[in-house]
Amino acid sequence: MMQASTQTALQSNYASHVAMLQNHTRDALARENIDGLVIHSGQAKRLFLDDNNYPFKVNPQFKAWLPVVDNPNCWLIVNGVDKPKLIFYQPIDFWHKVPETPIDYWVEYFDIIYLKQANRVEKHLPYDKSKYAYVGEYIEVAKALGFELINPDQAMHYLHFYRACKSDYELDCMRMANSIAVKAHTAAKQAFFDNLSEFEINQAYLLAAKQGDNDVPYGNIVALNEHASILHYTVLDTTAPSQHLAFLIDAGASFHGYAADITRTYTTQNNEFNALIQAVNQLTIDLANMLKPGLAYVDVQVAAYAGVAKILCDFGVLNMLPEDAVEAGIVSTFFPHGIGHLLGLQVHDVAGHVVDDRGTPKPPPSKHPFLRCTRIIEPRHVYTIEPGVYFIDSLLSDLKSTSNSKFVNWNVIDQFRPYGGVRIEDNVIVHRERNENMTRELGLDL
Repeated sequence: MMQASTQTALQSNYASHVAMLQNHTRDALARENIDGLVIHSGQAKRLFLDDNNYPFKVNPQFKAWLPVVDNPNCWLIVNGVDKPKLIFYQPIDFWHKVPETPIDYWVEYFDIIYLKQANRVEKHLPYDKSKYAYVGEYIEVAKALGFELINPDQAMHYLHFYRACKSDYELDCMRMANSIAVKAHTAAKQAFFDNLSEFEINQAYLLAAKQGDNDVPYGNIVALNEHASILHYTVLDTTAPSQHLAFLIDAGASFHGYAADITRTYTTQNNEFNALIQAVNQLTIDLANMLKPGLAYVDVQVAAYAGVAKILCDFGVLNMLPEDAVEAGIVSTFFPHGIGHLLGLQVHDVAGHVVDDRGTPKPPPSKHPFLRCTRIIEPRHVYTIEPGVYFIDSLLSDLKSTSNSKFVNWNVIDQFRPYGGVRIEDNVIVHRERNENMTRELGLDL
């Protein structure tokens, strides 16, 4: 159950959220000289040669308007002026649970029509579709319904760009997502120290979050020992290792369609790897504090790269000066991803690589090709900050075959290999005068 105070905060901020979306829609429509958008929540996808469906994932443009994240075959008709029209799918069905008639705070902001048969939606859509655009992924459905304009570029660029600046309602949702994830991370940490398997640790996480594998915003990364060196490890061994040396968990939670994305690393050892965790943790804090309006996010990546270089030299992994390690590019072997990304309705939220609301590209710099955001930081942006240091066999093998191998203390590498690696990730709201590190302020340190 949602706490009454949370419900009150969401309700009080929802009107201004809808007003913001109306303004964005009106401006986006002007770009295309059209009358409105018809936003499709999505529909079920059937498994190949099967009669079961993949888990349903709602269109982000749909859930931006209202917290309906689990109901396919719904439609929104918006024009930035009139009260939005919601076509809410509510079939007669004895095989599956039928969505209940919504009664939440958001209902009053929509004219709601209840749809019993998904294939009968056309009579509720605009008759003349030449001035309306379909927004969604089911292109064949859109064309069958008579839409000629589908996901129009200029309107979509505009909506995506301004989605980065969150309303008060959205920030409340993201705080709730972080609150749920923090509680679940605490449970997973205890499960690690109880020597459970990756599978069991993940179950402890989901139980504490009260969210299933299909409810959390991405597949949880629950990695013990050397598995922490696999950046997107999702295997979940059912058998516990003989020794629990290290634990990396990258796992989030969802609330009303908004995501949390948090990573922590722990060890049972009081040794150099524990000190390495502390060093990466401090770097995360420093980089989160660095965020401010007007700063290029690329500058945070450059600072992260330099920070990891210093850690590698301080811990004797490299026998060179940090600035020389940066110049040589050796750091990429140990830190092969970007420092973070925009966060919101999607874990890796849209419009990270553009410079303006017309979608003008701004790709990542050649030295940091995996950076997911090159935007100028603005108030109400929400970012992840996630530096890491990893000991990845394939990348280390590549490094060993180069002339830079002489700058590497391979005996130190061998000491760290069984632990896999370290990543510490926080979720940060940028305000005009301060940064709000949701993850830390809600109680999750190391």
